Amino acid sequence: MTSAVLPAVAEQLFRDIHNIYQETSQIPDDLLIALTFVFGQCAVQALDLVDQHSVTCLSSPSGRKAFQVTGGSGRLYTCFTSCHYCPCPAFAYMVLRRNKGLLCKHILAVYLCEAMGVTHMQSVPDQQMTVLLSGTSPP
Repeated sequence: MTSAVLPAVAEQLFRDIHNIYQETSQIPDDLLIALTFVFGQCAVQALDLVDQHSVTCLSSPSGRKAFQVTGGSGRLYTCFTSCHYCPCPAFAYMVLRRNKGLLCKHILAVYLCEAMGVTHMQSVPDQQMTVLLSGTSPP
């Protein structure tokens, strides 16, 4: 499910969500409480992004992938689960600078969509993926 290593409790939580959601199409209250315990208020915000269908997985023929998440403000963030990275200000401040959380709401929304199997998929050409991954503008 996740490519970079998260704490075992988070990994197990995503596995449990995956298993139960596949059977019931719901996340039970005990797992919602666990999400909030592990990720704090970020969990509520991430679930809101999931409900708004804000997560898209971009994949290229070469097998590379990235996730685009439309934030609450409408801004598009390109997230990478392979290294748990998001370019949003909250990630830079709370996760990288202050070490006060594991993930931002955008990356958590990606993990939740993946666990629930509700990620929107979009194929892009390798050239577009290269531009996206390099952060440069196309020529």
